[in-house]
Amino acid sequence: MKYTTFFQAGRIAACVGLAMMALAVQAQDNCPNRGDLDTMYCDANHDLVADPPADPKKFRDPNTLVFAFTPVEDPSIYEKLFQPFMGHLSQCVGKKTVFFSVQSNSAQIEAMRSGRLHIAAFSTGPTNFAVNIAGAVPFAIRGTAKGPEGVSIQLIVRKDSPYKQLVDLKGKKVAHTSPSSNSGNLAPRALFPALGLTPEKDYQVVYSGKHDQSVFGVKSGDYDAAPVASDVLQHMIERGVVKAEDFNTLYVSEKFPTDSYAYAHDLEPKLVEKIKSCFLEYKIPPEMAKGLGGDRFLPATYKKDWEVVRKVSLAAGQNLSRAGYEAEQAKAKK
Repeated sequence: MKYTTFFQAGRIAACVGLAMMALAVQAQDNCPNRGDLDTMYCDANHDLVADPPADPKKFRDPNTLVFAFTPVEDPSIYEKLFQPFMGHLSQCVGKKTVFFSVQSNSAQIEAMRSGRLHIAAFSTGPTNFAVNIAGAVPFAIRGTAKGPEGVSIQLIVRKDSPYKQLVDLKGKKVAHTSPSSNSGNLAPRALFPALGLTPEKDYQVVYSGKHDQSVFGVKSGDYDAAPVASDVLQHMIERGVVKAEDFNTLYVSEKFPTDSYAYAHDLEPKLVEKIKSCFLEYKIPPEMAKGLGGDRFLPATYKKDWEVVRKVSLAAGQNLSRAGYEAEQAKAKK
């Protein structure tokens, strides 16, 4: 079910939210530790995520919960995949729960920051900004009995291209997905130089917007190559929208965590515990598991499970604070 009208109405709420943010900043003047968090949040316990509001009156307990999945591909694909889970969550929490399709990482982050989004799955890299800018609190990740699911960078080229190794891409046009993407931008910037290929210096970086657009662009010849998330490419192959034999892979990285499942920091504590319980008890059905990976949700924390992602982001020169977020948005618009 789409929730467009809610988000249109949410523009009004966003204006009210700006005033609330100003009050929040004043209330946080005595914050003992903030780290990279925006000024409207505090991290007194040093767990790297926003603390719940100190004033119980600021807790939110919405009648309808809004969930959004990371926009790595066409959102309608994931809206269909999540239908069984949306039904489970509604019944388990005891509240109407709706899926909202977002078109970009920044739109998803801003929706949670403004209070219009309550639960979300954020992509690996954008999780950093979701935490610091939107007050998202990661609590789960998909996985199996063996542990969390992981995603690798695959640097792909067309099967019939002359490129056989990374250095062959010097002087070429390579699609990165978006500035905040881990596998689609930050990790390549951090890892490729040691392999003899430096983005911007050795090849032209063009932002495609999404992983599937990078894949399609390489197939069509619009881009000479693209670093993409291995799970997205695999899902596209399984659905038949591209074929494995369309591409050669020049590089595969070690695995990073997949998308994080997070709640807004100011949700009512009993509601938060219920949401966590409903996620962790859910057995992901086969069709959903095939489209996403993993057969269950496992507990996760931003401080521990996203440490490697933060290190890669910093190695790539990314500032994880509000200033860095605004710089990335400006870069994406060029």
